[in-house]
Amino acid sequence: MKKAFYAAALAAGVLAAGAAEAQTPPGVLIVGQIAEPKSLDPHAVTAVNDFRILMNVYDGLVRYKDGTLEVEPALAESWTISDDGTTYSFELRDGVRFHDGSPLTAEAVKFNFERMLDENHPFHDTGPFPLSFFFSAIDSVTAEDEDTVVFKLKEPYAPFLSNLAYPTGLIVSPAAVEEYGKDFGRHPSGTGPFRFAEWESNAKVVVARNDDYWEGAPSLEAVVFRPITDANTRVAEMLSGGIDLMVEVPPDSVATFADDAAYQMHEQAGPHLWFLILNAKEGPLADKKVRQAVNYAINKKALVENVLQGTAEVAAGPTPPAFAWAHNDELDPYPYDPEKAKALIEEAGHAGAELTFYVTEGGSGMLDPVPMGAAIQADLAKVGLKVEIETYEWNTFLGKVNPGLEGKADMAEMAWMTNDPDTLPYLALRSDAFPDKGGFNSGYYSNPEVDKLLETARSSTDQDERAKLYKEMQAIVHEDAPWAFIANWKQNAVTSAAVGDFSLQPSFFLILKDVTKG
Repeated sequence: MKKAFYAAALAAGVLAAGAAEAQTPPGVLIVGQIAEPKSLDPHAVTAVNDFRILMNVYDGLVRYKDGTLEVEPALAESWTISDDGTTYSFELRDGVRFHDGSPLTAEAVKFNFERMLDENHPFHDTGPFPLSFFFSAIDSVTAEDEDTVVFKLKEPYAPFLSNLAYPTGLIVSPAAVEEYGKDFGRHPSGTGPFRFAEWESNAKVVVARNDDYWEGAPSLEAVVFRPITDANTRVAEMLSGGIDLMVEVPPDSVATFADDAAYQMHEQAGPHLWFLILNAKEGPLADKKVRQAVNYAINKKALVENVLQGTAEVAAGPTPPAFAWAHNDELDPYPYDPEKAKALIEEAGHAGAELTFYVTEGGSGMLDPVPMGAAIQADLAKVGLKVEIETYEWNTFLGKVNPGLEGKADMAEMAWMTNDPDTLPYLALRSDAFPDKGGFNSGYYSNPEVDKLLETARSSTDQDERAKLYKEMQAIVHEDAPWAFIANWKQNAVTSAAVGDFSLQPSFFLILKDVTKG
């Protein structure tokens, strides 16, 4: 194992030095990430950028089947669900151990969920746990014996298994949490195919092969995740051989890699939405007419075709079309109509309004956020709205946006990649999801009918009924325009020709266990 750590660290050190013709060593995969991770504690983070690392260090009770968002066994080899849909019993695999050597038991699983959900748990203060209400339906977790863990829900909750497969449901080592406390995110221990080796801030996160992995050791000796915020720098590193895999290829570089036999481009549709959060609590955008005007004023077709160069489609509402069964096909995107936008702004009495707009330099699913922000600013200027842009690094940006826009900004860019049609609206559009209540409704949108539809949909186990409720919700949200609905992206990545057996997932995670490198 020391050999693997050394090889990975050596490779990362050479690359960090910026050798123009650096070639990565065999068996060590160098991944160009879009930003520094916030933490390696899966319960403490929200960004896909972090999830791409975490899914290789940890396992959940269940996981998404390759190429789908369907759930299959992982740490739990089987489970049963009661007839009333409120009791889930999981049987754990025998002999699985965390990277620190401690055993996976039902008590360990119980520890994970109670740590997130029970304010009186001795390690609840190692949070906060921003997505813990993925599991708010849980009433109790019981370790019936060493290998059997039972979840009792307060009511039927349709997304439960899917949420268990999401990174918030990954199982961490209680022993490591007990040892490191609040610093666990810097000393992660899971059961996954790769063990944590090193984290050098703003330079690299190194993980090494877990030879004792329950499903068999991975092919790669190690993986080095390098945060390279600037998209042009990531491209240059890929072209010079400094990295082997790059996620989120800038739209204007796709053709460069697609036309070169030394690289392989990968694409995969998934549930993604790029949007603007609009401050519905104060200022001009508290008026629905002005929010609708913003949607009419933005030339989304031009953004998709020119800035994103055809790598996305114009979005019609809050639910991505990748959720085919729940997507409302009857909703059309707001058309580009600057004259209508001007009329609505005049009618609302906000002609010439000044707006503050938060833009990020990069981030998970944000595509090309600075040019996107500039183009949106220009479109809004054409209808008389004076927009001042404030640009921030991704984690700083989240630190400003997630606590809410009140008193700070009128608009903010955002992108979400989700696992279920419940997730995004439930976390970011409900009245009970305001930031001060632990949610991500940073624009403070509130509609009691939307709240009711979302609560009813998540407790229904009938998919047709859920679909009907979600479609009603989408129609209301489309009309209320709490967001400017911009684009649904088809994710992409590029690998060098030396990389084999890699594929993107609809979940947007990087699954590297079976990847090879010659």
